[in-house]
Formats: sequence, C-alpha cells, structure tokens
Amino acid sequence: MANSEHRYVIVGAGPAGVQLSYYLQQHDADYLTLERGDAPGGFFRRFPRHRRLISLNKVHTDSTDPEIRLRWDWNTLLNDDPELLFTKFSDEYLPAADDLVRYLAEFQRAHGLNIRYDTNVQQITRTGDGFVLRTDRGEVRAACLVVATGWGHPFVPAIKGIAHAVGYEDMEIDPKVYDDQRVLIIGKGNSAFETASAILGRASMVHLASRQPLRLAWNTKHPGDVRGQYGAVLDSYQFKTLHSVLDCTIDEIRSVDGRFEVRITYTHAEGETAVLYYNTVLRCTGFRMDTSIFDDTSRPEMIRDGRMPGLRPDWQSNNVDDLYFAGTVAQARDVKHASSPFIDGFRYNLRTFTRILRERYEGTPLPFTVAQAEAVSLTKLMLDRVNWSSALWTQFEYLCDVFVRDDDTGDFHHFEDLPEDYAVQRFAAATHWYTLALRWGRDDYGDVFAIERHPTPDRARESAFIHPVIRRYRGEHMVVEHHLLEDLLAEWRRPERHVAPLTEFLERDLTNGS
Repeated sequence: MANSEHRYVIVGAGPAGVQLSYYLQQHDADYLTLERGDAPGGFFRRFPRHRRLISLNKVHTDSTDPEIRLRWDWNTLLNDDPELLFTKFSDEYLPAADDLVRYLAEFQRAHGLNIRYDTNVQQITRTGDGFVLRTDRGEVRAACLVVATGWGHPFVPAIKGIAHAVGYEDMEIDPKVYDDQRVLIIGKGNSAFETASAILGRASMVHLASRQPLRLAWNTKHPGDVRGQYGAVLDSYQFKTLHSVLDCTIDEIRSVDGRFEVRITYTHAEGETAVLYYNTVLRCTGFRMDTSIFDDTSRPEMIRDGRMPGLRPDWQSNNVDDLYFAGTVAQARDVKHASSPFIDGFRYNLRTFTRILRERYEGTPLPFTVAQAEAVSLTKLMLDRVNWSSALWTQFEYLCDVFVRDDDTGDFHHFEDLPEDYAVQRFAAATHWYTLALRWGRDDYGDVFAIERHPTPDRARESAFIHPVIRRYRGEHMVVEHHLLEDLLAEWRRPERHVAPLTEFLERDLTNGS
C-alpha cells in the first residue's frame, strides 16, 4: 500500500466508523477509514458473549413514517436506502449479535464505503498540520483524525488477587461448565447479569458483587443500565435461592485448596466483613479504550478510571486539537444519560458531528432555516419537531433544536439536533435564544410504576414521563424554562394541554424577553 493523505481519517469500522464514513461520502468528502479486521463490526463477532443484544428491534409499530419507526429501531444506521434497515435483517425484539455483523457488512457493501481492511494502526503522531498514522501497510496522513475504535481492552479493577478471576472476554460460556459450582461474578452491569442469567439454573450459587449499588434501567431511563430481561436473577435473590446481589468492596481474592477465598467488606452493614468461598470467580467489569496507538504527541486525556477520552462539546479531545472521537467511546459528555454509547444515539450525534467537521475543515456553514418571531408559527414548528424527530426522542436531554434570534431582522435561525452544551458555547454572544428538547422528570420516585401524576398544564414541570421542555437563554445563561405535559403516546398536540400553553409562553417571552 502506498502512503496516502486525506482530509479526514477514521480509525475503526465498527457501527460508528461505518456510519461516519457514510455521512462523509454523501458529501463527497476526502476521507479514508482504516480497519484492522477483514470486515466491519469486529467487536460484535465476539461480544456480547452469549450472542444476544440488549438493543431493541421493534419491527411492528403503529406508524408507517420511517422517521417515527426509527424511535424503536435501535440498530439501523441512518442512510437513504429503505432496504438497509436492520428490521429487514431480524424480526426479533432482542436480536442476535450475528445479525448485526451481517447487517454492517451489507451496509458497507451496498454503499461502497472507502474502508481499507486488514490495516493495523500501530502509532499515531501529531504533527504541525495534522497527524501521521503508521500502519503495517504504510503511512497515512490526516488533517482531521476521528478515532472510532470502540472498546479495546477489558477494564480490570484494582483488587488484590484479581488475576484469579477469569475475564468476561475469556470465560467459558457453556452453562454446564458451572454445574453445582459456587460462582462469584465481579460487576453488576449488563455483562454481569447476562452471565448470571446464563448459568442461573446450573450453578449452586451465583453472587454478583461490586461497590456501587445496582442501577436498573427502569429507574434510570438509561439503556446501558441493567435491563429488565434479567429479572430472573433479581427474582432469585428475593426468593431466597442463595443467589445474591451484593454491595461490597472486594478486599482480596486468594486461591486456597482448590477454591477461591474472597474477603469482602459490606457497603451497608456498618463495616461488616466476611470471608466467602467460591469455585469460580468471573470478572464482568466492562471495557476501556485502548490508548496504545497514541504516542506522547497525540495521547488524549482519559477520564472515568481511564476508560474513555475527555471531550469538548464538539467531540474533540480535551487536550489534542483536531483529534475527535466517535461512537461508544465518545460518551463523555452524557455518560449514563442519553444513548450516545449505542447505535440509536450516536447515529444522530454523528450526523451533527459531520456538519461541525464540514464547517471547520471545509468552510461549509452549519445549516439552519429561518423562522419568524411569531408565537403561533413557532409553536407549530416546535411541536412538529418533538412529535416527529427520532433524534430528539432518542437523545433526550442531550441533543436539542436551537432557535437563535437574529437581532438585525428579529427572525430566528433554527438549528437541528445540536448538543445543548455545544449550543451554549457556540451561541454565548446571542441575546435571545431557545433550546427545544425532550426531558424526563425527577428521578427520586419511590416506585416508578406507581407515580402520582398531575395532568394539568400549570403543573407540567412535575411530569415524570418524557415531555417537551423549552429553555430560553441570554448568552450562556438560562433565564426561563417551560415544560409541556407528558403524554402516554408521546403525542404533544392537544390544544388545551400543549398548543395553547406553548403559544402563551412564547407570546409573553417574545414580548418581554430581552
């Protein structure tokens, strides 16, 4: 392979690298994607270990609108081919990982993306005008570098004796291997529950343990927290089967007489300690990004125990200019919040990201439309967006539409799907501007399935379910916030509940705001 030079170079052809390649190709951008494997989606050829995704695939919906249907299709990459929907590759609600691998390969083939396979990036060096990537097939130069490598290595917690634990990446997945065994699973995330669920009927005792309390997705609204399909594990804990979920610090793991002696300190028991014995210890503590490809000139600042890079609001590295991150490793701005670690979230982030890149490196202004500063028409536009946009639906409380007043004309410039922290930075000089987003209510309900509701517009701020929220800013400062009532079917068009309250708010704010 001869050396080459490109404006944009993407490292990694997982779902994020493939999606970004598509966007750049649609704009005839000068880009190249490098992938060490021989096909896209290498991570999903191995993970999850039990080959079942937690991303929803709702094939049957009430809507025929492709945009609305994307709200419940969590695996499709955005593109202009109606046949390249993941729902054409699987009709299972929780699909198989192999179907995603097959889908990504077909997506790349159908669009003829400029992906160079079997190319291992060995070192990245920052230069005066960009980056030099040394690969096993020659050098590649880039003005803008986007790392979309996904998770590279398991995260190994600093526990004395952790080497005695078998990692999620290496463990036996045949449930019969664990017959009659006492098994300790370190971790309480989805990989830990996936593992526990698989061996629950074979092992004599399964304990899941970590310092942090269990985070259930139905409480947090975050799809990366423990999902409901693993409810049998929690049932077993409550039904006195000796399977347990433990909040504790694991102080030490020792090999003693063919078993493992594990010393723990309970989190909620006034410092009580215990010594427990297991036949097998499994480590299911998640992953971290591999930073070995960066030399000292390009190494990004890492956060959250070194798992992921710290990012600016435009997905650029905190400390290395022109180095960006995409996909699951680019979640630093909304960790454990919206869906940025998942396809259904980052496919929208990357659409906006492409616009930001083209503005910076090609001089193409960030697109916007013009809206009149008139309450009735603004109300219709805002309600049309929240009732239709799958980006605002999926990336709730992260992506928003932005309406910035042009002080010369009085009209508003309408930008779609911007991260709110990016908008606050970008429009810091604007005197009067709004964000429109979907948001949840407060999170401290004792029982999320028995919430007392107040279905009147003047108490919309107390809505517990997802609902539209309009914020008005003056520069970087939010000066007023207006909520619209939640709706079971997510249809915010009722005249007395949604249209009139928003119109009245805008009439007052457009008149009195300054």
